Amino acid sequence: MPDAVGLELLAEELREADGESVLDTLYFRDKGVLIVNPVTIRATLERLRGKGFDALMSVHGVDYYPEEPRLGVHYELLDMGALDRLTVKLRVPLGNPVVPSVTPDWPTANHQEREIYDMFGVIFEGHPDLRRILMPEDYEGHPQRRDFPIGGEPVLFTIDESDGRTYTK
Repeated sequence: MPDAVGLELLAEELREADGESVLDTLYFRDKGVLIVNPVTIRATLERLRGKGFDALMSVHGVDYYPEEPRLGVHYELLDMGALDRLTVKLRVPLGNPVVPSVTPDWPTANHQEREIYDMFGVIFEGHPDLRRILMPEDYEGHPQRRDFPIGGEPVLFTIDESDGRTYTK
């Protein structure tokens, strides 16, 4: 994206292919952002690949608490020929945090989607191995959500086990 006009032209091309794909565009500090409909993410990323954005550099989870739709997923694409970056964002409601997995098309998203699932609770439909990656399988909650209790779990310290006393911090 050389400029905001280039971003709008790209968004218009994507809308011509699928009218429901691009919801909005943002251009700030020489950085282009496409805000897309979650159900169209795979097709949108494939079309962007055809436009030269053939490297998925990272996938991130975001919690927009207290706004709704609350949870977001950001995809950072790179056009290595033009040395240009593009961010693709989507948002899903807390009550139904389901996004199609892009792992079948972009294998590099595998562990990143698992981390977002683990930390934020976004379910990536069609992911080949969607399970927790950082927290134990039986862990309840999603630690990167903004309403997650700060301070974590109490830690038991045993100062003098001979008298049977334990202390919590």
